[in-house]
Amino acid sequence: MRATWAAFKSGRRARSRPVISIDDPGLEIVVTAFDETEAASAALARSTRWQPGLPAVLRHHLALPGHSIESARALLDADGWSVRPGGRGDEHAAPGLTALIALRVQQLDALHCSQESSRMAGLAQRHAGESFGWDALQPAADPPS
Repeated sequence: MRATWAAFKSGRRARSRPVISIDDPGLEIVVTAFDETEAASAALARSTRWQPGLPAVLRHHLALPGHSIESARALLDADGWSVRPGGRGDEHAAPGLTALIALRVQQLDALHCSQESSRMAGLAQRHAGESFGWDALQPAADPPS
């Protein structure tokens, strides 16, 4: 009986969390990490708008050559990432590279942000591209009453 009750309570808790999508129009940037020498924990600590208990859209800014985009997309799709044109690569990429954003909804914490940042840098390098860091979006916080 206790196991059933615990499963019921945990399911209830999960359903009460806000659900967001990568296309939510109410999202705003709450954390930026474009300096590769800055730790993810420092970027998160620096943010005054990040809401740690809520899901976020994590966006990695990349630039890849046109011939490798589909290969990279296939790798990222397998882990729930969406790949779209745009991002910091528009301004910072070497000639011949296409600016892209890889994004997905997830909980933000220093460990996972660091792991994903390292993964994206490796993916960009293996595909003869560049990685420019990440940012995260969450719904705008309600002002205090």
